[in-house]
Amino acid sequence: MNASTALLTDRYELTMLQATLRDGTAHRPSVFELFARRLPEGRRYGVVAGVGRLLDALEAFRFGAAELDWLREADVVDEDTIQWLADYRFSGTIWGYPEGELYFPQSPVLIVEGTFAESVILETIFLSILNHDSAIASAAARMITAAGDRPCIEMGSRRTHEGAAVASARAAYIAGFAATSNLEAGRTYGIPTTGTSAHSFTLLHDTERDAFEAQVRALGPGTTLLVDTYDIPEAIRTAVEVAGPELGGVRLDSGDLVALAAEVRKQLDDLGATSTRITVTSDLDEYAIAALAAAPVDGYGVGTALVTGSGAPTSGFVYKLVSREASGGEMVPVAKKSKDKVSVGGRKSALRRRDTGGTAQAEVIGIDLTPVDDGDDRTLLVELVRDGVRVHHETLDDARGRLRASLAELPQSAMQLMRGEPAIDTVYEERT
Repeated sequence: MNASTALLTDRYELTMLQATLRDGTAHRPSVFELFARRLPEGRRYGVVAGVGRLLDALEAFRFGAAELDWLREADVVDEDTIQWLADYRFSGTIWGYPEGELYFPQSPVLIVEGTFAESVILETIFLSILNHDSAIASAAARMITAAGDRPCIEMGSRRTHEGAAVASARAAYIAGFAATSNLEAGRTYGIPTTGTSAHSFTLLHDTERDAFEAQVRALGPGTTLLVDTYDIPEAIRTAVEVAGPELGGVRLDSGDLVALAAEVRKQLDDLGATSTRITVTSDLDEYAIAALAAAPVDGYGVGTALVTGSGAPTSGFVYKLVSREASGGEMVPVAKKSKDKVSVGGRKSALRRRDTGGTAQAEVIGIDLTPVDDGDDRTLLVELVRDGVRVHHETLDDARGRLRASLAELPQSAMQLMRGEPAIDTVYEERT
């Protein structure tokens, strides 16, 4: 079994647990939902990512001897609570939007049904994973849209926490990125990896030609040479002389990329390297990628903007109790009424309302009912866990395909990078 994820949580989850165990409410059947009250400012849609990681984390959410001993030493909770945690296994049911699905304000991205005790202590780990991964995937999807048919490479490992780097590569791949520079992401998730050399490699050698010759000897003429360490035109000439017209690619990492790409393309063509690809990097985001649309660029490497969500590093998801058993045994809706943080009580279901042409019209959320499919609509929630057992197993390619299909359903205006309202409205249906 993987290392325990049980302490990747906030203290108040366990202190709530202790209090409810003492007063007898811990075992009340309950429904929690994870949702975003709003999208990041100006965004038209969000992308769900991290569900597979969440399910892995749930399987490893066990309080072993080391975790229990630390809770005792730190005096976090009492011995009765520690004994309860020693036997903890989630036994409920979880529904959710699968990876690669789009979400909108109030979409019930995750629905957790179980006792209060077994469900509440999952709050932090679930939010931690989905808030991060969905933010990265949402930013990455915008970059892929801006890039069109040109591939994007994820290369942000040096700009974030080492664990977040691997998760970011996974989320970016779901969104359509072609490869990652991160080897652990390649090993763990089977994502294609890529990379050749940095400026330090060129600077190590006595001349740029020496560096290029060494790289070509090691990696072959199909490699990509970094050509902006010194003088770019001179580097291009040297690169083609060393590797020949079959040189695989050149990378530009600084300067006016639009102008440079045009100049480099012309020079490569004049030297007979007509099939040599041009990759650009240098702090790209979706707006910079869009600005390069008319430039003769063949691919993009994206780092900092991607792993920080391109200005929206979290999805704003919250995890709220929406229904619980009353003293009479019936399930009753509950909701938070705090100003600016209102929640909607009742167990939800959801579908994407589409017109006859297949274009999304609304996010329809049923409150304690299932919205009626009028024949063109699409159900959004899938069962992830049943009676404590994981039942949802998908590949990253499944998620990539789902996102392509989900984006294709949106009105064309949703693909614009300019700030705007959510692409479709959220509509509630409830019993009257």
